[in-house]
Amino acid sequence: MKKLILFAAGVCFSVITYAQTAIVPAGAGVSYGKTITADNALNTEALNITLSQDSVYDGKITGTVVEVCKKKGCFMKIAQENGAPIMVQFTDYAYFMPQNIIGKTVVVAGKAKVKETSVERLKHYAADAGKSKEEIAMISQPKKDISIMADGVLVVK
Repeated sequence: MKKLILFAAGVCFSVITYAQTAIVPAGAGVSYGKTITADNALNTEALNITLSQDSVYDGKITGTVVEVCKKKGCFMKIAQENGAPIMVQFTDYAYFMPQNIIGKTVVVAGKAKVKETSVERLKHYAADAGKSKEEIAMISQPKKDISIMADGVLVVK
């Protein structure tokens, strides 16, 4: 009887743990983190203009996802016209992105700012993104770019 109870408890624990880590596939209307709407979102060009006049923007930004962390979806990158993608991380790692979000248009709600990323952190991100050892070794300079700490993400299309 004791073994049966322990087995049942183990199964329940496994089911609960799996349910908390499952990531919903990206599709139009799917939200991650805080539930948000698409209204009043800036595009990346308008965000650049705003950040050239102010050090922080707190609001919504829209763009197309070009990369996501291959390990567990712990970050994503949004395309910009200048070719330098915007790094998006998630507040307190409270939620993660699915791999199929690449190519989707999203609205991100959170705090955007210009920041300098160290060589060590750039190499870490490159490794998480599945870059080759040669590509990682070529990273030798810190980089100034826009980063967003997101409270919520909405897949628009």
